[in-house]
Amino acid sequence: MFDLGMPELLVIGVVALIVVGPKDLPVLFRRVGQFVGKAKGMAREFSSAMNQAAEQSGMKDVSDSLKSATDGIGKVKNPVKSATSAVKDAAKSMTDVTPESETGKLSAERAEAARKIREASTAKAEARIAKEKQAAEEAAAAAKAAEADKTPATTDAGTGAGKDDTA
Repeated sequence: MFDLGMPELLVIGVVALIVVGPKDLPVLFRRVGQFVGKAKGMAREFSSAMNQAAEQSGMKDVSDSLKSATDGIGKVKNPVKSATSAVKDAAKSMTDVTPESETGKLSAERAEAARKIREASTAKAEARIAKEKQAAEEAAAAAKAAEADKTPATTDAGTGAGKDDTA
């Protein structure tokens, strides 16, 4: 845990012997032992509580499926396939919605509202396109009429210049 070797433990023991004294050293070691025992018990209790919470939330199934992705030696069989299948299974259980549930009813209402919005948007877009097409046709007709109203330019026979007499 702390990765203490024999030399480190020997130094700690000598310092404790000097600081505490030989008379109170066994009492100190007993109290340290009791403290370490209590700490291990608390860690064990915490670990079991976390395991129990994981089992209740379904994480145990995910953990088991990840463990099954590896064989006994520790070599990975096919980690990508195992991981994606586990994720798909977990996601499928979360996304399956029964139509009778409140979530299913809300989902149906939202789908209907989205359909109505799409229909209204389509109708408005078609009306806008028809209006723009009509305006373009009217502009083309007006341009054609303006082109027809223009008088052709006449050439002045005396000068040979192509000037317009209307000026």
